[in-house]
Amino acid sequence: MKLKVYEYSGCSTCKKALKYLDAKGVDYQKLPIVDQPPSKAELKRMLGHLGGDFKKLFNTSGLVYRELKVGDRIKAGMTEDEAIDLLSKHGKLIKRPFLLAPQGGAVGFKEPEWKKILIG
Repeated sequence: MKLKVYEYSGCSTCKKALKYLDAKGVDYQKLPIVDQPPSKAELKRMLGHLGGDFKKLFNTSGLVYRELKVGDRIKAGMTEDEAIDLLSKHGKLIKRPFLLAPQGGAVGFKEPEWKKILIG
């Protein structure tokens, strides 16, 4: 499996993450998270890397998160399957960048975390 990075071109954190990968000479596949959100299988795989807490997958500062009242829906008892379904349809709801590697995954960009995933 090739390293995948789902990103949004207007996201400064995504730009920083891609610049980091380029500087390290890492080969990766760049995917537009809004036009082509991660699949349900990829979202579930990421959940495994995040300790099963689906709330960590959400971009809580995004406009769509507020418009769809996702926080209220989570408090009201949203299930993991409901969250995965919603995220797979709305790329802007997903915390980004979204890194999937053969040996791990991460949402958001924290250099030490990415370094650990990439180098082991």
